[in-house]
Amino acid sequence: MTDGLYLLHLSIHGLVRGAAPELGRDHDTGGQVGYVLELARALARSAQVARVDLVTRLVEDPAVGPDYAVPEEALADKARIVRLSFGPKRYLRKELLWPHLPALVDRCVEFLRAQERLPHLIHTHYADAGYVGVRLSQLLGIPLIHTGHSLGITKRSRLLSSGRVESNLERQFRFSYRIAAEEEIIENARLILASTRQEVDGQWGEYENYRPGRFAVVPPGVDTSRFSPPSALRSRTSFPGIDRWLRDPHKPLVLAISRPAPKKNLPALVEAFGRDPLLRERANLAILAGVREDVATSEEETRAVYTDLLLAADRHDLWGSIAFPKRHEPGDVPDVYRLAAQRKGVFVNAALTEPFGLTLLEAAASGLPVVATADGGPREILANCRNGLLVDPRDVEALSEALREALSDPPRWSQWARNGLRRVHDTYSWDGHVDRYLSLCARLLRSERKALRRRHAALRTSPLARLADASFVLVTDIDDTLVGDEEALERLLAWRKGNAPRVAFGVATGRSFPRALEILAAWKVPLPDVLVTAVGTEIRFASDLKPDRAWESHIRHGWRRDEVVRALSSVAGLKKQPEANDGPYKASWDVVPGRTVDLEAIRRLLHARGLAARLVFSQGKFLDVLPVRASKGLAVRFLALRLGLPLESFLVAGDSGNDLEMLVGDTMAVVVGNHKPELEELRGRDRVYFASAHYAGGILEGIASYGFATEEPC
Repeated sequence: MTDGLYLLHLSIHGLVRGAAPELGRDHDTGGQVGYVLELARALARSAQVARVDLVTRLVEDPAVGPDYAVPEEALADKARIVRLSFGPKRYLRKELLWPHLPALVDRCVEFLRAQERLPHLIHTHYADAGYVGVRLSQLLGIPLIHTGHSLGITKRSRLLSSGRVESNLERQFRFSYRIAAEEEIIENARLILASTRQEVDGQWGEYENYRPGRFAVVPPGVDTSRFSPPSALRSRTSFPGIDRWLRDPHKPLVLAISRPAPKKNLPALVEAFGRDPLLRERANLAILAGVREDVATSEEETRAVYTDLLLAADRHDLWGSIAFPKRHEPGDVPDVYRLAAQRKGVFVNAALTEPFGLTLLEAAASGLPVVATADGGPREILANCRNGLLVDPRDVEALSEALREALSDPPRWSQWARNGLRRVHDTYSWDGHVDRYLSLCARLLRSERKALRRRHAALRTSPLARLADASFVLVTDIDDTLVGDEEALERLLAWRKGNAPRVAFGVATGRSFPRALEILAAWKVPLPDVLVTAVGTEIRFASDLKPDRAWESHIRHGWRRDEVVRALSSVAGLKKQPEANDGPYKASWDVVPGRTVDLEAIRRLLHARGLAARLVFSQGKFLDVLPVRASKGLAVRFLALRLGLPLESFLVAGDSGNDLEMLVGDTMAVVVGNHKPELEELRGRDRVYFASAHYAGGILEGIASYGFATEEPC
């Protein structure tokens, strides 16, 4: 790989392909997909960039076609799409991906380990990718950049205000997962990019972890080589997919292009058009709302939008004045904008909420004036482009009036068209976007460069000599997992002896290193090859039992232990554990019997004091506070990198909440039969085996169930 930046982008939901992207195919394949594809290509054109990898989900599903099952697709000379498989093979809407995201973290680690070098930056798109990016950043020490595209708090608020029931919204949209991930992203990302100042202040500003200094406004660009005004060489006088619906196709065309999602408010647009006799006399309405085969077989949310839209058209008897094509190709979209401009029409975005609105830029670049929602990005776009009107999308009468007004004054229409063409080139070019983007990246990396080199060198360290023969690793919690049943422990230790050195043996415990050695000695457990102690904040190898300096250097980032202890000293319901239970990167408390602890309140308290920390609550009575880059799960993954072994060769076992992160992902996970209730949420997850037997017997049961160490790992 040549000198220059290596950028890793993650956009993991929707159907992502570079050739003829199917934007609007469903409610997950919209503007975000178009944006990340254009951004990857634009970055690849820069001399400062050596490579751009866009990671998305590999989907093996005949219903969506074979293109999304291809592991790699070229986008440009220095850019490619990389598809990684996680979760079920079939296509899933984004709200169903949350349980499978830990597996993607591990797949990304394996992918990156196989590359010539690690990325300089990770850039995630939307909350689901942000969840993955936070964990990759914590594990690899690579700075994280994030773009939200749309935000959970804003969407939930809009839907609640429209009369939706919160419990139903949670079932449909999984807002609790999404908003928690967005709070975590704010806490961990080095930079969050927004399209408008309103997005920063009015939308991200609603989050508890909001920190203004972590945001930058970088408006996206528009590809003016595709989107351009009508001309002798690039214009069509008709478009059969639209015109066959219309009695008089030559009337001005009111055009809407969007996904068939409730927030896009398409039925209200039909209602506004249908209620106004003068508007119906002057113009036609065309709606390109994705691709549909049969409304009856669409997903529930999409079917509801289509049904409301068709019913509104029928109620007002708009047939002959409304076009609602079943399908269109991505290459058709620029021609449709030009057709509407040629017919002196107007583009309309009536969405209830709109973080930015790329379609408004496409319309402006095509010489087509706009009527847009007075929400989010359109406010700033129209302030810059001065090419149309803003309207309250919830006021149907106001929407009718705005459309009528936009079409009523030909000289003003022409001025709007000229304004849009000129100002979109001045303000929203991809070259300008990339220049600003790379300038921010350079500033961020200046402070990180030396630390990154040290971390990357540590991650590339050859396997330790003592463990050079290991092809598999067994890592288990100690209390109530490894120990607790003497007879079962003897059988497990015999299995370990019979499989050494091919299987390395490690423990991962919340106990301090000295206390871990004491309990292992008390149960006559020979010294493990690897000890992960103090809830994942220390890693030691049996060669010398000294703390691993690479891990210590990695987790030190942002950790201020003494200030954390002072901050929590006055929290009711917590009692500080003895200093002997702590470590340089861990502070622990007991919950006072009969009391409860509000973890969210503790997070807010630490945030208010500028303290970055990870809270690990287990068994309903223990609270450990760690650096954000430390946990048992992250320590196991760091260990895999140090040893050069895939995570599929690790079997991990635990019984309580501080094992939870260790038990999800690509490892073979075993939950012993005597586990605490807090691990029940993992039941049914991929690669998580719930044993019937207790303690070490449960570990042996898991070993047998997986066939662990019976063949060489892939």
